[in-house]
Amino acid sequence: MAPRTLALQTYSSRPFQLPHARDSRRRWLVSFAYSKTKVFPAVSHAFKHRPPQAREKDHVWEQLRQEALGQSEEEPHLASYFYATVLVHSSLERSLAFHLANKLASLTLLSTQLFTLFWETFAEDSEIQEALRSDIRAFKERDPACTSYVHGMLNYKGFLACEAHRIAHRLWGQGRFALALALQNRISEVFHVDIHPGAQIGKGVLFDHATGAILLGSITVGDGAKVGACSLVLINVPPHTTAIGVPAQILGREGKSAATPSKEELPALSMDHTSLILDYII
Repeated sequence: MAPRTLALQTYSSRPFQLPHARDSRRRWLVSFAYSKTKVFPAVSHAFKHRPPQAREKDHVWEQLRQEALGQSEEEPHLASYFYATVLVHSSLERSLAFHLANKLASLTLLSTQLFTLFWETFAEDSEIQEALRSDIRAFKERDPACTSYVHGMLNYKGFLACEAHRIAHRLWGQGRFALALALQNRISEVFHVDIHPGAQIGKGVLFDHATGAILLGSITVGDGAKVGACSLVLINVPPHTTAIGVPAQILGREGKSAATPSKEELPALSMDHTSLILDYII
């Protein structure tokens, strides 16, 4: 059956079309061709921007797109959602910028304004581009509940808060303090994660669940370290150790890891928050 086109005023010269989908009785459902601007205002706005340079083959983005396509076919009710947030975009940076813009927008802070800000920040900063891919891989590889890249990017507020903070941190470094603090406030209101814009975060970071996480003071958490839930960290956390408790105590041992370190030598790679609990004394 040829798809019907819904009669809407044309705001964009390039409409997109939702794919055919089948219901539980294997009958083809009618698909529609929509004007991008009419249905998703920030989508057509996105096409005005182009990355400064094309990236090399992006395996994370390719896998994420395939997952979104497969899930849109399996669940027709989410087809338009996956198309608006993932499939209509040409890069992970653009897709994430669109998704964050719509998450953090308010009545007075428009999603189109935020999209431009987020997309330009991602496109201009290669370190952020590398970091966000390391972060999404961390969720996929370390959290058993994260079954796919697309699930992690769209639904994990720990990941979304971390990537939004990277934007706020870059603004802070540029001296745009008011905008950075406004973004910090929206991240806290929407994701319930409060990170000062001046805080510097490495890559491959996993905020599990993330609700109530607060990063404020001048505390350094070393590479490969892990901080337990509900911990109050008042001292630096050495590399390859675990901090847990109120106030937090340092468990494990700091030292050189082997050529192929185990999860105990790199606590951050393990989701086991009890492996060193016997060492903890109140």
